[in-house]
Amino acid sequence: MRAVIQRVKESYVKVDGETVGKIGKGLLILLGIGREDTDKDLKWMEDKIPNLRIFEDENDKMNRSLIDIGGEILVISQFTLYGDASHGRRPSFSEAAPPDMAREMYLRFCEDLSLTYPALKVERGIFQAKMEVYIVNDGPVTIIVDSKA
Repeated sequence: MRAVIQRVKESYVKVDGETVGKIGKGLLILLGIGREDTDKDLKWMEDKIPNLRIFEDENDKMNRSLIDIGGEILVISQFTLYGDASHGRRPSFSEAAPPDMAREMYLRFCEDLSLTYPALKVERGIFQAKMEVYIVNDGPVTIIVDSKA
């Protein structure tokens, strides 16, 4: 699994002009599911992301996690994180998970975060929908994590 994590002051996602997910201070997670991903990758991401210490403490050091600050999460499915543009000019997405597998893992990721961290607000986009994602970056701080790295 791959994720691009952006620290945000606020973020929301619209589908067909309607807001379907909205958060305040927290993390926007663009989540890609690969065809080789397993439950082990899912659990690794579920533990890693909320515990990343990328929020400032009282000394302006990145030393606090999303859990520490009581932040919120917006998760957007993003198969294009598995785009390979190393050959030619059109990316190949052959390493991305098939839609049924990706949908199931994406929904489980969101649900598991809600169950494991009940104090966190977890919002999401709509799988396979054409979405408009609005972001007010905080920093900006952007981190890339890969469960296979």
